[in-house]
Amino acid sequence: MELFHEYMTEYNKQLKRGYIQEAYQGLMDYFRGLRSYLKNKYPEYLVSSNIYYGYMDMTYFSFFPKTLKHRNLKIAIVFIHDAFKFEVWLAGVNRDVQAKYWKLLKENNWNKYHITSNPRGVDYIVDHILINDPDFSDLDTLTKQIERGTLDFIRDVENFLSNYSN
Repeated sequence: MELFHEYMTEYNKQLKRGYIQEAYQGLMDYFRGLRSYLKNKYPEYLVSSNIYYGYMDMTYFSFFPKTLKHRNLKIAIVFIHDAFKFEVWLAGVNRDVQAKYWKLLKENNWNKYHITSNPRGVDYIVDHILINDPDFSDLDTLTKQIERGTLDFIRDVENFLSNYSN
């Protein structure tokens, strides 16, 4: 328990400086804005009504076309806090769906993106880094990078799946 006490002492010091609160609030504001931007620009896509804010581990929301919904799949735009990067994930609505599509991808040697080694142990089937160490000084450019990378990822997934029936 002594280690926990040390962590809390450091946490308290950092909170008193004020930077963590400002940075976290800014990131959450940016994420809400990104979600709204995509929802308004792509009304034909499904966008989750909620953002998962996490425990300073990851923050994400889903954004995906109806073609994936019919397969019980979704796309998540994710910020990984400790690695300080944006990723895009292909995920299933549950672990059984993830296992089904993981098997399809593996059996067909799809290697365009990283496929997890354990679809039942993580929240995604496929992950792809959109931006390492993002530049938050130009949010418009950052948004365009995330948008472009996500749409490319979705297109690639849809193209692969179009060869296979549900």
